[in-house]
Amino acid sequence: MTSYDAGPTHPPLLEETIGANFERTVATARDAEALVELATGRRWSYGELNADVDRVARGLMALGVEKGERVGIWAPNCAEWTMVQYATAKIGAILVNINPAYRTHELRYVLNQSGVRTLIAARSFKTSDYVAMVNEVRPECPGLRDVVFLDGDEWEALLARQVPGDALRARMAELVNTDPINIQYTSGTTGFPKGATLSHRNILNNGYFTTELIGLGRSDRLCLPVPFYHCFGMVMGNLGATAHGATVVIPAPGFDPGATLAAIETERCTGVYGVPTMFIAMLAHPDFSNRNLSSLRTGIMAGSTCPVEVMKRCINEMHMREVAICYGMTETSPVSCQTLPDDDLERRTATVGRAHPHVEIKIIDPDTGQTVERGRPGEFCTRGYSVMLGYWNEPAKTAEAIDADGWMHTGDLAVMRDDGYCTIVGRIKDMVIRGGENIYPREIEEFLHTHPDIDDAQVIGVPDPVYGEELCAWIRMKPGRAPLDADAVRAFATGKLAHYKIPRYIHIVDEFPMTVTGKVRKVDMREQTIELLGL
Repeated sequence: MTSYDAGPTHPPLLEETIGANFERTVATARDAEALVELATGRRWSYGELNADVDRVARGLMALGVEKGERVGIWAPNCAEWTMVQYATAKIGAILVNINPAYRTHELRYVLNQSGVRTLIAARSFKTSDYVAMVNEVRPECPGLRDVVFLDGDEWEALLARQVPGDALRARMAELVNTDPINIQYTSGTTGFPKGATLSHRNILNNGYFTTELIGLGRSDRLCLPVPFYHCFGMVMGNLGATAHGATVVIPAPGFDPGATLAAIETERCTGVYGVPTMFIAMLAHPDFSNRNLSSLRTGIMAGSTCPVEVMKRCINEMHMREVAICYGMTETSPVSCQTLPDDDLERRTATVGRAHPHVEIKIIDPDTGQTVERGRPGEFCTRGYSVMLGYWNEPAKTAEAIDADGWMHTGDLAVMRDDGYCTIVGRIKDMVIRGGENIYPREIEEFLHTHPDIDDAQVIGVPDPVYGEELCAWIRMKPGRAPLDADAVRAFATGKLAHYKIPRYIHIVDEFPMTVTGKVRKVDMREQTIELLGL
């Protein structure tokens, strides 16, 4: 039997815009609780949240934001992030998600590449001074017209400056669900991130079916410690919840295991999302044994492989008997495979599940393109409504990823078992997954090349018990220059690269291991580093 499968086709796809779907939920759940933000104690019913979403939408229209224009959001998890998400969807503006960990190097690129005209940003988060960074890059971003900082006069002015409600209704009537509505940047092998462009149809349906498979309903309360700038938070979380009339609980602006446990207990959450490292942190927290987590029944674990013992503890000690594993990528909205609530422990730890509803999957020989027999490894490909519209303004890169028949080539190596469940066994690309964050070494390498003393750099992933993988940079110095250590590289990168992209290990070398054709042998580098560091 060949490695091809297709998910169920019932229930049918939602053929409506995000705004229309949200308002359909509001019409039947107006008084139900929609959103809880524990950091501020604020709460919204669906009716109240819809009213605030409309205020933001009308304010953006009064600011001159047109259909198809890009609106950037650069902030940690907060209620305003959610409002901006639905407001931009209602007016047909394309929301550009900006990672809160970005620094000036990345911010400048994303603003210019996507053509963000209006940026909505927090004033600060952790050690990040967003105001200072925006002011630094703004002269180099000619397309950026308006900057609205949250918790300040600009945000209040936005809410005070409103077009009539009829204008918003008219704008919503112009939209179709195949319009682009979201750009999410994924680390790219070209050295800079690529902007996966997603439609209403892409992300609304993926959020809906992901939560449909875990049985989410009106009585459920979903704790979201995962970041909204990822599909995990804004699609599988926000859109999945609102499509079913469930409640979203924001435990903290960023992941905090203690705050997440407290939120589950005090809000009686029935589901929680996280990458495996988040669950490991919660299980290891001093408060864990003192928290009543009996309200939990489900949740989603994604981002990297879940260790068997962690899954056992989530089921037995966190009461998550119906927890699901998901697999996907930003370019596919994101989920392509998911386990089911009644799957056994083996399927929920050894596999990433079966084909998602309305999605086709196949495993191919990377060299021939032919579908391989089940049980044989090959490249995981997927096709269906979930495949992105393309990379923003990069048609050549889009054509490399999506073939003429509409198949998205993921670059992941997988095996499809006889029962249709898939196991991810490796990566064709040299992507590193650190704590659920996808990192492509080429971007880090090109940044390191900007250091005046570095002649060349190669970056690899090495095993790490906490994050799954950590970055190691092999560096060749320019002649006569003193070798760098990890502290020096960290100092050079701080403020320019997100913290998780800064290599933990530095290895100074005279030469890199090479093939006879002159290609760097990263496999050999990885093996040597593991031996050298005793990993």
